[in-house]
Amino acid sequence: MIALLPGMILLHKPMKISSSRYGFGLAVLLICLVPFYRSVTSQEPGKVAPADGAKLYAERCAACHDNAQGRTPPRSLLAQRAPEEVIASLTTGSMKSQAAGLSEQEIRTLAVHLTGREPAGTIDLERLTNRCKDQPVRPNLKARQWNGWGRDLNNSRHQPLPGLQAADVPRLKLKWAYAYPATMAIGQPVVIGERLFVTSDSGQVIALNARSGCTYWAFRVGAPVRTAVTVGTAGKGQSIVYFGDERANVFAIDAITGREIWRRRLDTHPVARITGSPVLYRNRLYVPVSSIEEAIARPDRYECCKFRGSIAALDSASGQLIWQTYSIPSPPQPYRKNTTGTQLYGPAGAAIWSAPTIDTRRGVLYVGTGNSYTDVESTGSDSIIAVELQTGKIRWANQVQPGDNFIMNCRQPGVGNCPKDAGPDYDFGSSPILHRLPDGRELLLAGQKSGILFALDPDRQGRKVWEARLSNGTALGGIEWGFTADNTNVYVPIADPIGAPNLRKPGLIAVRIATGEEIWRTPAPVVSCSWGKSRCTNGQSAAASSIPGVIFSGTTDGHLRAYAAGDGRIIWDVDTAARPWEAVNGGFAKGGSIDAGGPVIVDGTVYINSGYGRIFGSPGNALLAFSVE
Repeated sequence: MIALLPGMILLHKPMKISSSRYGFGLAVLLICLVPFYRSVTSQEPGKVAPADGAKLYAERCAACHDNAQGRTPPRSLLAQRAPEEVIASLTTGSMKSQAAGLSEQEIRTLAVHLTGREPAGTIDLERLTNRCKDQPVRPNLKARQWNGWGRDLNNSRHQPLPGLQAADVPRLKLKWAYAYPATMAIGQPVVIGERLFVTSDSGQVIALNARSGCTYWAFRVGAPVRTAVTVGTAGKGQSIVYFGDERANVFAIDAITGREIWRRRLDTHPVARITGSPVLYRNRLYVPVSSIEEAIARPDRYECCKFRGSIAALDSASGQLIWQTYSIPSPPQPYRKNTTGTQLYGPAGAAIWSAPTIDTRRGVLYVGTGNSYTDVESTGSDSIIAVELQTGKIRWANQVQPGDNFIMNCRQPGVGNCPKDAGPDYDFGSSPILHRLPDGRELLLAGQKSGILFALDPDRQGRKVWEARLSNGTALGGIEWGFTADNTNVYVPIADPIGAPNLRKPGLIAVRIATGEEIWRTPAPVVSCSWGKSRCTNGQSAAASSIPGVIFSGTTDGHLRAYAAGDGRIIWDVDTAARPWEAVNGGFAKGGSIDAGGPVIVDGTVYINSGYGRIFGSPGNALLAFSVE
């Protein structure tokens, strides 16, 4: 479901708002740029009338954003975007086709009208501030680390040797802050010893010193990057940083110098993207592919839908494609015409927008998939799928939510491109966790936006062992980006950012892994919105992380909290959006919503991004490092 638009801005859906979730913010903005073509035949030959930003907005955007509901961001949030982001989305990003017919000046005028700012140009990588005085060295892959999305191949998001005791957590203080060269902080840091690698909405991957925040290098990608990177070695021991971008490109760059080694595009669909982090195992890189086609499919002239989610295996040294397996095995075919005569296609959807989980014992990987985009029956949507590591063959698939057919902004089923049998948009946006019980049995834990946590048996074709309903679920979660597990319990943040107050259940829940029994539940505290916007929520959408005795979880109102594993008491709380943070690279870092990527804990320091804000909450550009003085 969510994955976001490259150049556009993310959706939350995982952006899923489902397959890509928060790329949606700008995605929805640009979806509203309809009609696609603007007549200029009435102008005097040889002359071009000056663009009118207010008129362009009224004609193409106001219907969606002046009365925003659900996932559609209000104009107040669009005003916080950078003008460069709006321009990139309309000129070279995923919304290029929707902006056909707009002149360069019209696009610029619309961007300035929405943001109130003139474009400032791109960042000069040769003038990076706060450069490290020491020369970068090869990352020590034997050092303490948080590598990739889930820290380990099981995606537990648990740090067993954090360099931090539970008793120390209440004394955590800000060590340093870094200001991203972007308007949103959308990824998740990765730490390998003293090296820190971050991604950005501005399309840069940056190498920092984990202790001081000084900068070694920055690599310009050309599209937003929301994945956590994965660091490893290939070939003759070369240290490589792997990641994917919001144009479905996979990159390998030198970890020491930041120079590109190879890149490969995994899907040519115009809104395909990579939102889940690649995983490296035995010289193969396993990469999930998502899209936000559900976000752009509403216009009646759009031939919905042709994207299918996939997982690909690449040679880590060369980038050569070894195999690519689609979550929906059958390619889309014409099946009917919509009410305006446009040909529709299916099956489609089942985007994979989270990092795969590697099962070395059984020789498979596990992925969760998103919703279907059409009425054509799909066996791969809303499923947990086991794929053989060597061949890419699907060993088994468990579809827990058949018929979840969904595209955005549908008000009447069956009209235009809207599915006749509309579903609730209940993706699996979180990476499954493979957990071994004390008796040797293993369970695969899978969280859905429905608010249900499943335990599946990996030895019996993914058969359900138990399920626990933790919330009523929503299209934005329920269980959204990720949860964490220690030896006995799984700790699940609940998003529930929308819905009636009596139905919402945002908070953190502990569940016993062996039985599915709920141990404790701590509701998310209700606080006043620190940035004064009416669309603030206290949902816990972001992935949670844990150390022995403590769980760290952030909220969309900007708070990062630590919870006692035994009883769920809040033992530490910092409002990352309360004030600007003086940044080590100059100026100030602005905090905002904590969403998507979760806390990373290495060598006594807790790292967190603050400022997601693609749909709800507030954007910002802060990377914060907390430690005990």
